[in-house]
Amino acid sequence: METVYLDTHVVVWLFSGEINKLSDKAREIIEESELLVSPMVVLELEFLYEIGRLNYQHDAILASLSQTIDLKVCNLSFAAVAGESTRHNWTRDPFDRLIVANAVCNDSMLLSRDRKIRDNYPMAVW
Repeated sequence: METVYLDTHVVVWLFSGEINKLSDKAREIIEESELLVSPMVVLELEFLYEIGRLNYQHDAILASLSQTIDLKVCNLSFAAVAGESTRHNWTRDPFDRLIVANAVCNDSMLLSRDRKIRDNYPMAVW
């Protein structure tokens, strides 16, 4: 089974039941893969809650998706991921840099609708 990382917006849409926002390919990948998120997704979810863009804290979202789709948080070394992120100067968004770096460190696909990510990480798909 292939390991696939999910970008933050994908996690939010899965949690909120907005699967219609996912491409057909994204839905197929989700159904057939081992699903991980970078710890940066955890932090970004919490930031979105704190600024009022989400109604649930990260732990509720992740607990729910852990039960429904067996989503797990990646436990790769932060030092390795941070080191890899320094090679991704195509964005100044620290969340995107670390989320992509996490997928790179694990030589894995990243499921993201974000065009800039897909243009700069060959294993990002939508």
